[in-house]
Amino acid sequence: MKYLLFLSVVCMSFNGIAQQKKFVQEIMEFHTSENEKFGNKETTILTEEDFEDFKALEFYPIDLKYRVNAAFIRTPNEKPFLMPTTTERLPEYVKYGEAHFTIDGKELKLNLYQSTTSYEEEGYEDYLFLPFTDLTSGDGSYGGGRFMDARIPIGNDIILNFNLAYNPYCAYNSKYSCPIPPKENDMLVRIEAGVKAFGNHH
Repeated sequence: MKYLLFLSVVCMSFNGIAQQKKFVQEIMEFHTSENEKFGNKETTILTEEDFEDFKALEFYPIDLKYRVNAAFIRTPNEKPFLMPTTTERLPEYVKYGEAHFTIDGKELKLNLYQSTTSYEEEGYEDYLFLPFTDLTSGDGSYGGGRFMDARIPIGNDIILNFNLAYNPYCAYNSKYSCPIPPKENDMLVRIEAGVKAFGNHH
């Protein structure tokens, strides 16, 4: 009986390690794809000047404590609203739900939004938008906040992986119009995960 229990613990341990490696691999692939996108003249959003000097984006070290399993609460009767941007553009969104989770012992909540404009690209029907700011905003990460992508979950849980947080386009190039994260999505905690501020350019 003790031997079977030992085997069970060993198997669980190996499964846990394998799963962690898979999560780390996913984040590393995100880093690679972002750098390829920015480093390719056909897909870059950088200014010509910045593109000439570009080597790689800077990311916080991968930390799986910032990959959290959050409780997902749907908010079905919300009214659509116009989200402010860095320009006069006002895209319409509706709050779809809330993610409740804990980081560093702090209970946190983020709103997830859905665009009221249907996405032209196939496969984005269940896409949710998660803009946020935190205590690194302007102190390590871009001052205007960062974004994360999510999909509408089937159940009442959602994975938020802040290691996959990325900057809005206007963090790199002022010609773009970027949503400004609502005040409700300002977290009083340092999210030292995902992409950092872009050099000393902005």
